Amino acid sequence: MRVAAVALGVLLPVAVGFGVYLFGDHHTPDYNSGLYGQHGTDAVDLKARLGSALLCLALIQLVLALWMYGRLPGLRAAPHGVRIGHRALGLFAFLFSLPIAYHCLATYGIETTSPRVAIHSVAGCALYGAFVAKVLVVRSRRLPGALLPIVGSLLVIGIALLWYTAALWVLGGYSVPGLSST
Repeated sequence: MRVAAVALGVLLPVAVGFGVYLFGDHHTPDYNSGLYGQHGTDAVDLKARLGSALLCLALIQLVLALWMYGRLPGLRAAPHGVRIGHRALGLFAFLFSLPIAYHCLATYGIETTSPRVAIHSVAGCALYGAFVAKVLVVRSRRLPGALLPIVGSLLVIGIALLWYTAALWVLGGYSVPGLSST
């Protein structure tokens, strides 16, 4: 039964990420799509700011997780409220990410016009697979507990990569170190 749980724990997140990819790849982009009433470069700027806020939420999540598992030197064990805060903040971060992702998919779909855009597109799809993996690991009693810090780290890294390839690119004047400017 443990093999089936591990298989589900791997296949379901991959299926979600692949499903998001297929939707974005087969969706006709609508370059006039808006986000909270903003269109064009205003929507892109708004997404950059929302993405930056999402990265901050992810970093707070990381610190709370490290505190809960006693990995922050000099701090006592985290009180129970930290666990509740971590879960609530995780749900909020997930919900907060949805309008950003929806706008990306509706407006652009999956694009591979440059390394930056290709990395961003694939990382965005993988992020939602990682969300599913994290939920499965947290909820399952059959999956190895050692997976939790791995999938949690993948989430933070995914959000940071998305921020680097889009939000930093916009806020940095359409350029980021190491990637082309398109």
